[in-house]
Amino acid sequence: MTPAQLLADAFGRVHEGVVAVLDDLTDDELRHRPGPDANPIGWLVWHLVRVEDDHLAGVGGHDQVYGDFVDRFDLPYDDDAIGYGQSSDDVAAFTAPADLLAAYASAVHERTLAYLETVDAADLDRVVDERWDPPVTLAVRLVSVVNDTTQHVGQAAYVRGLLGR
Repeated sequence: MTPAQLLADAFGRVHEGVVAVLDDLTDDELRHRPGPDANPIGWLVWHLVRVEDDHLAGVGGHDQVYGDFVDRFDLPYDDDAIGYGQSSDDVAAFTAPADLLAAYASAVHERTLAYLETVDAADLDRVVDERWDPPVTLAVRLVSVVNDTTQHVGQAAYVRGLLGR
């Protein structure tokens, strides 16, 4: 197994989790906050997919898939928002149906897999962010995205479970 195949498997598991967590949810369930400032399923999924889209576009040198979806989401956020630093009020303003979230997630997943097909083992040592000490390599960035998205899909699944779904 190549490093790219390993990463494709990891991102595939995240995508499977997204599909499962969105399955057959109502708009109210997508917006349910189990606490006053807790993140709802819909926002968690949007955020994790935005992170994957943004970060992989950054390292891959391609446009974000979100450009094709931003008008359909029609959110009260800047077009480049990915969820970091948003307030509880920002999170509460999130609205999007499950089918739109699923379509965006699938499009990002396809782009991720296409990008990973271009990555070989030598690419993983390439520095992609010099703002950190030590500088961040492609391998570290990709593992970071897998870690972040895995955590958020788990949070979304937990909220779904609280709903008895």
